[in-house]
Amino acid sequence: MENWKRNLFVCWFGSFVTAAGMSQIAPMLPLYIDQLGVHATSDIEKWSGLIFGSTFLISAIVSPIWGRLADKKGRKLMLLRASLGMAIVVFVMAFVQNVYELLALRMLMGAVSGYISASVTLVATQTPKKNSGWALGTLSTGSVSGGLLGPLMGGFIAEFSGIRSCFVVTSVLLLLAFFAVLFLIKEEFTPVHKTPLAFSQVWKLVPDTRLLISLFASTFILQIANMSIQPLITVYVKELSPHATHLSMIAGMVVAAAGLANIIAAPRLGKLADRIGSRKILIGALIAAGIIFIPQAFVKTPWELMGLRFCLGLATAGLLPSINNLVRKSAPDEIVGRIFGYNQSAQYIGTLGGSVLGGQMAAFFGIHYVFFTTSALLLLNALWVYSINHIGIRRRSMSHSH
Repeated sequence: MENWKRNLFVCWFGSFVTAAGMSQIAPMLPLYIDQLGVHATSDIEKWSGLIFGSTFLISAIVSPIWGRLADKKGRKLMLLRASLGMAIVVFVMAFVQNVYELLALRMLMGAVSGYISASVTLVATQTPKKNSGWALGTLSTGSVSGGLLGPLMGGFIAEFSGIRSCFVVTSVLLLLAFFAVLFLIKEEFTPVHKTPLAFSQVWKLVPDTRLLISLFASTFILQIANMSIQPLITVYVKELSPHATHLSMIAGMVVAAAGLANIIAAPRLGKLADRIGSRKILIGALIAAGIIFIPQAFVKTPWELMGLRFCLGLATAGLLPSINNLVRKSAPDEIVGRIFGYNQSAQYIGTLGGSVLGGQMAAFFGIHYVFFTTSALLLLNALWVYSINHIGIRRRSMSHSH
């Protein structure tokens, strides 16, 4: 098996486990917080938001720092650091005695994470250019499906053997990821720039900053689109079928539908991107996703919602790999880790913003408006990327004609 393919599979597994580890706590958080001695519903909601969100907030802050280190010391080292660090932190989570300890550990988890952006950087730099779309498409299914299936896994394990065992299982999986990286990943790495560059210097090395900013924004909006609905799906399913018995299972299936579609479509759209270019896929996927959000507000049954979520998954599957591929192409080698670090920050801020925004909006205006707003964001984003693309093409043709 070729090196880059083996790297890809190891990184996929690690990304899946990392994303699952970060999100698996979501459905059981309120129950765990209750077990830890906080009983008032409003307090539980407050703590849930804080404890869930803190990981992503801290991750957003430290991502560029780990990205910079990856450029200096190599990506393999970052993968080892993140997987081992998270394995230890998650293991300790099983033994917390109060909510403050849990919050501190979730924050620490955010600080040691960085597996996903390091693996994107590794795969992007070690894969032959002609396969990069397919490789990044395949890799993205790891973190996306991990994030979507994590809560399902978590709920499932918690159901059978208690909440604390969830952490132990996740920790063991992270350890497996650590050893897989240690023994299987081969990285051809030559460190660059002995002196670390300041942010402004990094920015000067980027050929097309407007494109890059629009890509970061796309990552941010994609996560907002994913997450604004995520915490509300159970509530929405209950609204659609008030008498359903297996509520959490149906809600889980609705969430999983998007993940499944993503796994099916991302590698294929990545291959297509290698043929026709990532920008076309990005713009097409943004428009498709924007349109598919609208009918979700008018469904009458959970099954219709599930079908639409599946279609949405097919559309959004084209987004992250295309963004990553374009980021890779617009970042010079010596700063590629940092640029991916910034992109990862945008992703985490979107995750955080989405879940907060979705909840607040649903509370004030009703769930339907969350779908409309998300749709509008995606369509505006498509326009933005298209216009930048257009300006870029016009500029290039003008500069060639002079």
